[in-house]
Amino acid sequence: MIARELLGTARVPDGEELKLYKHDRDFMIVLGHNELMSTRQNGSEIALATQSIARIAKAQRPAMLIGGYGMGFTLRAALEKLPADAHVTVAELVPEIIQWAKGPMAELEAGCLGDPRVRLVMTDVADVISANALSVGGTGYDAILLDVDNGPDGLVRAGNNRLYTMRGLRTAMDALRPGGVLAIWSAARDANFTQRLKAAGFNVDEVEVRARTNGKGAKHVIWFASA
Repeated sequence: MIARELLGTARVPDGEELKLYKHDRDFMIVLGHNELMSTRQNGSEIALATQSIARIAKAQRPAMLIGGYGMGFTLRAALEKLPADAHVTVAELVPEIIQWAKGPMAELEAGCLGDPRVRLVMTDVADVISANALSVGGTGYDAILLDVDNGPDGLVRAGNNRLYTMRGLRTAMDALRPGGVLAIWSAARDANFTQRLKAAGFNVDEVEVRARTNGKGAKHVIWFASA
């Protein structure tokens, strides 16, 4: 039996400790007893990008914000679908995540962070959203993709809770261009959050997606919320 190898640890600012493991040819990032992401299961992370882009197909020179680099599955899928004049901002709070991407997982990263369409910012995605709200003179986004927790609660970091409050959702709405979409990944359904999105003024499409690209594995949920 091949043992799981610990490759590194990282402390989330004001949050918990993350651990990067390798098992045979697979990588996984773990928080406590929760496997946050794995190279074995990336279907729903890819769907987060592809289904968001399908919803903004009419956007000219589309601008996208991705909250959380993770293992890069969402970013790579987005770059495969977006046109050459698109702009993608990736907000990542944990420096080690990027170090791991360019180090032990460099083959997986495959140069996506160096794509000319990509801008990496090492900061809280909530701050990026606030700064780009159209109501405060920001440029806004056609799509905001959030995959920073296992669902609409601050599992990784308590500070992430502000993303999912009524105030946070309305700030996200202010940062969306006309016809834009807010997409939020979750490991499970949350009826209360669906209602909160609607109460914030969004039209909500709740989509169930399998964890694996072959249509198998656990069922994850993505909320696609449009103004």
